Amino acid sequence: MMGKALLLIFLASPVVMAANPARIESMRSEQDVAASTDPGVPFWKDAGSVAAERGPFGDPLPRYRTEIRSRWTDKNLYFLFICPYEKLNLKPLPSRSTETYRLWDWDVAEVFIGSDFENIQRYKEFEISPQGEWVDLDIDLTKPHHEDGWKWNSGFLVSARVDSVAKIWYGAMRIPLSSLQDRVPSTGEEFRVNFFRSQGPPTKRVQIVWQPTMQKTFHVPEKFGLLRLVAITK
Repeated sequence: MMGKALLLIFLASPVVMAANPARIESMRSEQDVAASTDPGVPFWKDAGSVAAERGPFGDPLPRYRTEIRSRWTDKNLYFLFICPYEKLNLKPLPSRSTETYRLWDWDVAEVFIGSDFENIQRYKEFEISPQGEWVDLDIDLTKPHHEDGWKWNSGFLVSARVDSVAKIWYGAMRIPLSSLQDRVPSTGEEFRVNFFRSQGPPTKRVQIVWQPTMQKTFHVPEKFGLLRLVAITK
């Protein structure tokens, strides 16, 4: 959640999604599972995936290429982040049982998801740290302090682990679909989405994105891509 002040210049203007946005396909699963951080388990082997490997302005960042995988069920939407790193920037005294306000000041992986295609300034934000900390936010960009949305609670679950030898950390999310919309999901349904990472200490901080925002902020909803719920492939 970077560059909050810069968002104010956009609030007076209508925003629309870009034509022909990029897509990630989320593969259906017949049953719910725990949010595993092991990319080798069958659940994640069958998942659709994309890579975040650019900076906010589109500059290539192959060293930090972050793979994101996704699956869905009738009740939940799953994400796995596979995050190579150089040096972790971790919050002291982490809490895994309570929400961590301003988690975005540390190393995190994030997904922004919106189900409203009419008012794209409304969406949800989900973050996880390498230590298993978490925060979720109900974002409304028409409000001057949209970070106040952290008081919202989606009920999502997370897990994380760090492979210090390979220098990769893994973060998994299980997000209740009821926190994104009121209806039961169906094959072919789409959500607006973008993925982000913040990596490294403040003096060498790197921001990694899936779809470049072309601004000094992640909160540019007209640059979001799409996530499509797809059926199981044989």
